Amino acid sequence: MSDYQQKVSGSFSERKRLNRLRRRKEKLRFWEEFRIVPRWLVATVAILYVIAVTVAISVNLAARNHPYGNTMFPWELRDNPALASLALAGIVTAASLCIATVIFLIAYVNRDAKRRGMSSALWTFLVIILLPGYLFIGFMVYFLMREPLPYPCPQCSTPVGARFNFCPNCKCNLHPSCPNCKREVGETDKFCPYCASELGAAAPSGVELPAVRNPSL
Repeated sequence: MSDYQQKVSGSFSERKRLNRLRRRKEKLRFWEEFRIVPRWLVATVAILYVIAVTVAISVNLAARNHPYGNTMFPWELRDNPALASLALAGIVTAASLCIATVIFLIAYVNRDAKRRGMSSALWTFLVIILLPGYLFIGFMVYFLMREPLPYPCPQCSTPVGARFNFCPNCKCNLHPSCPNCKREVGETDKFCPYCASELGAAAPSGVELPAVRNPSL
């Protein structure tokens, strides 16, 4: 492997490590994340669920007048319309939960990718394309590959994107490097993970650290 390929591979590995570090600091909660799903979509799914249950129960009750009754249930339930309707509502609910989960996940990927500075259209298209043949593989790939959320600048607390090299407000170096081995380190690292050099208080601000590696390599 050439030196250039080794540098590209090393830079990619460093970027993944820092991304994992920042993702661990996000502390996401389910209901807070669920709120980014559009309210109109949640309301639409709820209305469609009520309509589906109503139609299913209506058809089941109407089948009582059929000479053979509702043939989708065993004989014990055909003579008990209330119990048959309850069973049918359970079936519709289970199917609706599966469908609603997929719809909400697609909407979540679309909104989450946008707030992380990623291509929302591309990732939404990807998870939809992979859904029929590979089920939730597309969602798993997204959750593993997504960028960290914007985070506060360690020097001035201005929100900055994960791809920013410098803070647009105070010029703080957002990707400081170790003064000994010149490899990129995390903002909160106290020791370099590659050469064990002590970083001290300069690492979080990054102002006095030289040699910023290009994250696009």
